[in-house]
Amino acid sequence: MAAIQRRAWLRDPVMAPVAAAVDLEAAGSAWERAILAPPMAHYRVLVAVQPAADDPRRQVVCGFSAFGPSDDPDADDDDILVAEFVIDPPAEGFGHDGRLLNAVADTARADGYHRLTWWLASTDDAMRAWLTETGWAPDGAHRELATDDESVRIKQVRLHTGV
Repeated sequence: MAAIQRRAWLRDPVMAPVAAAVDLEAAGSAWERAILAPPMAHYRVLVAVQPAADDPRRQVVCGFSAFGPSDDPDADDDDILVAEFVIDPPAEGFGHDGRLLNAVADTARADGYHRLTWWLASTDDAMRAWLTETGWAPDGAHRELATDDESVRIKQVRLHTGV
């Protein structure tokens, strides 16, 4: 998962410097802890899989989404935040994104949540267009994140949709 996340980040000019500095072993361990010992039962990580190129009987992870109860100050108790959503660049265009997004919505609904939220880079026009086509809309919230040394700054807008 860490390698998939890094490959996706390397394609983004804003995130590329951050991705280049990521220690894949440490990131992999962090993902393993998040999956095996989430802070709450309703924190989830779902994966998209596809047949392995060398053995179609074996499935390999080609994307993932991490989500859980929103920690936004204005969140309601029934809001779920999509914290990460990544499809491995070589696996794009095969419908994994739509299936994974539907699985996120179905899981949130089954857990009793009513609204999904997603902080999206303000410059990510392709993802914003796709999310808008699938029923998401901006809710007026925005924020700016930065690395500790302020070398990378990311402006984000929040989108939401009902489940």
